[in-house]
Amino acid sequence: QVQLVESGGGLVQPGGSLRLSCAASGFTFSIYVMGWYRQAPGNQRELVATITRGGSINYADSVKGRFTISRDNDKNTVYLQMNSLKPEDTAVYYCNARAIGMNHWGKGTLVTVSS
Repeated sequence: QVQLVESGGGLVQPGGSLRLSCAASGFTFSIYVMGWYRQAPGNQRELVATITRGGSINYADSVKGRFTISRDNDKNTVYLQMNSLKPEDTAVYYCNARAIGMNHWGKGTLVTVSS
């Protein structure tokens, strides 16, 4: 059974940092493109960052220079280091695993950036 379990969300002040983790199980992690997406209240889900099995990375313009995605194929885990957080980063953050014919989502972790 495929599982993606996010952790690391919470309340942080503007300018602060958080590190999200997504632990994967039930599939061959190393062959998947892993990604982070987010959905703010009233908005559609949007891409934050993706990383291929070979380490190629793509970021949304809004997070470039502030967020860093990484993966550990030995631990079946993908990370999102978020620095210089802004109130507009407030959202539920979802982990995604994608391969040909397959697309899996976690349940999400809430990140709130507020003073």
